Amino acid sequence: MSFYTSLSGLKAAQSDLSTISNNVANVNTTAFKKSKAAFGDIFASAPTQNTRQVAGQGVRVLGINQQFVQGTIETTDKTLDLAVTGEGFFTVRTVGTGGTTSYTRNGAFSVDNNRFVIDTTGARLQVLPVDTAGNITGTTTADLTDLQIPLTKPSDPTIQLASVSVSEKGIIGATYADGTTEPIGAVAMANFASQDGLRQKGDAHWEASISSGNAQYGGAGQGLYGSVRSGALERSNVDITEELVSLISAQRNFQANAKAIETGTAMTQTIIQLRT
Repeated sequence: MSFYTSLSGLKAAQSDLSTISNNVANVNTTAFKKSKAAFGDIFASAPTQNTRQVAGQGVRVLGINQQFVQGTIETTDKTLDLAVTGEGFFTVRTVGTGGTTSYTRNGAFSVDNNRFVIDTTGARLQVLPVDTAGNITGTTTADLTDLQIPLTKPSDPTIQLASVSVSEKGIIGATYADGTTEPIGAVAMANFASQDGLRQKGDAHWEASISSGNAQYGGAGQGLYGSVRSGALERSNVDITEELVSLISAQRNFQANAKAIETGTAMTQTIIQLRT
């Protein structure tokens, strides 16, 4: 029995090592969120058995939980580099009729050849409609639209675009050559009843699940939604020092369980050799 108990310890230590290794490997991945393995003991006994005379039967992995802690904000001075300070995610949608919606805190956005704002995976940034004063006029899924940067002023195509700005509240403003500025949308921020229930997709993207609940959309800097910083990116929240200490601890646990198996094997061999 000790062999199987220690074997479960080896598997648990291996899972811990894999989780820590993934954290360390993504220390420079923009907006990456570290994970932590959680463990529980295994215990079983018969209904009439005295539990004070029964040892545990090992350990099992309860889950690998994501840690949605704020990462360090790094200044880039690029207007479409956006960082969230606080809670919430950017909303992006893949191109096509069957496009899927996902959520990310990686705000490294750029403009494609069709003037749509896209992220590092090519998904388009979603915005909410605003009025001429910059007030959001809709926050439902049906109100989401792809953000497209205009080349000219909608009311006068002879006036060209001069620059684009993004406020802390996520309002995207287009400044034209005649000096006027018009809001063209508000960055669609999403939040969830349970962030821990989000399903990872890779590339610092997540999608909603039954555990997380449906996305709730709103404007930045309001209630559940953090502010948006233009010209900045959120770095990984991995603390390399903490991870290396955890790596040493996991390695020791692995070695200890391997030693327990070795000791159990030696005891078994001793018993077998008693008659000789």
